[in-house]
Amino acid sequence: QVQLVESGGGLVQPGGSLRLSCLASGFTFSRATMRWYRQAPGKERELVAAIGSIASITTYTDSVKGRFTISRDNAKNTVYLQMNGLKPEDTAVYYCNAIYSDAYWGQGTQVTVSS
Repeated sequence: QVQLVESGGGLVQPGGSLRLSCLASGFTFSRATMRWYRQAPGKERELVAAIGSIASITTYTDSVKGRFTISRDNAKNTVYLQMNGLKPEDTAVYYCNAIYSDAYWGQGTQVTVSS
């Protein structure tokens, strides 16, 4: 069965960094487009970053450009989100999403940015 497991969330101070990981299984990871979404309390889920299966082309939402980097390691079936210069407004549950033949979701990992 398809499974996505996020990890790496935690509590950091403003300006700090975190690296999120999403370990995938149950499908051909190297052929899937991978995305990170986030959802803050009382707000809608927001697309943060995406990385394609061809040439690892990346896209980012404007609010994280220059601060976040999405990458993938196909040998490890893992997609990463490196988050630098974190702001309180980045606080959310971060979800891994895979698009292959269908769309799949992980359970999310909490990121809290607070002083």
